[in-house]
Amino acid sequence: MTTLPERPHTALLVIDVQKGVVADAHQRDTIVAGIGTLVDKAREEGIPVVWVQHSDDGLVKGSEAWEYVPELTRRATEPLVHKNFGDSFEGTELEDVLAGAGVGHLVVTGAETDACIRSTIHGAFTRGYDVTLVADAHTANDNSEWGAPPPDQVIAHTNLYWQWQSAPGRTAAVAKTKDVTFS
Repeated sequence: MTTLPERPHTALLVIDVQKGVVADAHQRDTIVAGIGTLVDKAREEGIPVVWVQHSDDGLVKGSEAWEYVPELTRRATEPLVHKNFGDSFEGTELEDVLAGAGVGHLVVTGAETDACIRSTIHGAFTRGYDVTLVADAHTANDNSEWGAPPPDQVIAHTNLYWQWQSAPGRTAAVAKTKDVTFS
């Protein structure tokens, strides 16, 4: 269990599923649909859904590329965390949002696998959270021209190594959308 005292709850974290981030992402439509399924399931079960939205010089806040994809709609009651770094905790109020909801376990979805997803799952784990990465609900663009493997391999590798992470008092897990449980 989490090393965060008195934080028994789970939250669904939806990271950077923005028009400009996922426009050409690997299996974009399938991934977005899976995230939508998880959002619906979390809402039905009363699980907090926390949205994270990135901005930087290449993804300008307020631009069309910065907007969330139209298939995913945040409710006004659901927290929106704005970030400027890969790790969703760095320089944001994410920790305060999660502490306020008593959350010690994160179920993580979104983009990009080899940047903000990896940074956030590691950041959460080192901060004491249990972290479940949803194997078929995160994606990456093709960055092979800069030496990265193709996106399907980036995703597969991240899923592979995350299931074997360990630390005292914390758990790391990987689950498919159909197998995610929030309890």
